[in-house]
Amino acid sequence: MAEGHIAEGHIPERGGPRPALQRPARTAGTPPLIVVFAALCVVELIGVATGKHAVEWVAKPLLAPLLAAHLWRLTGTRHAYVLTGLLLAAAGDIALLIPGTPAFGIGLALFLGAQLCWITAFLRAGALGHLRTRRAVCAAYLAVWAAAVAALAPTLGPALGSAVAVYALALLTMALTARVLGPKALWGGLIFVASDSLIGLGAAGLDFPGRSTLCMTTYIAALALLVTAFTTHPTRATAQPQHKEPPATFGRGLSPSVGADGFEPPTSCL
Repeated sequence: MAEGHIAEGHIPERGGPRPALQRPARTAGTPPLIVVFAALCVVELIGVATGKHAVEWVAKPLLAPLLAAHLWRLTGTRHAYVLTGLLLAAAGDIALLIPGTPAFGIGLALFLGAQLCWITAFLRAGALGHLRTRRAVCAAYLAVWAAAVAALAPTLGPALGSAVAVYALALLTMALTARVLGPKALWGGLIFVASDSLIGLGAAGLDFPGRSTLCMTTYIAALALLVTAFTTHPTRATAQPQHKEPPATFGRGLSPSVGADGFEPPTSCL
């Protein structure tokens, strides 16, 4: 262990107070994983804009895993549901690169799993309590879901339309619960909704120039915002004050609802 610096001209007396250790200042800079992520984003967007499918195969499958590695590097496994969701999203990205309805269905199922993981993470962060006093907002999101499903159902058909309706409900629930972590997560959720809405338009045959590029741009932005929200959000474990007194227990080591250490378990989770 390196010794701390001693102020110039000051020699501590034998047995006297020891000088405080000075931690080296952290150098500001972009994490290497984010640099690689940004570079691959550019490659991916070029591939989408130019229609070079091979380029997309190189870049797109790595985007979500790089963000997962960045989140894990900063927070470890404290956000396990978010990490799992990112890996499912990566698998969904690969499936959506394969043409055809079966691959689209597999991709939809994988992204449904990702949305459920992220919903669970937001609920564990206190989203349910946050939304209890925001019923008007919940009603607005539900109205958007109903309108989107009604608009797309005639062109998608019964089977695909039902699958899209289930996924859209999970997507909007994710965006709604994301509000608990503040503006970054809120916008991340809303931009994710916009991105997947563009996919829905393409699946319904309602295409327009630049749709694919806009879809990918918004998807990248949504993932980055959601991950950033979790890297800057204090977890329950770090936010709880620590006390030296052990918690009271009731038989077989079971703690009461609020123990002596001040910890109160989450009121809800999936």
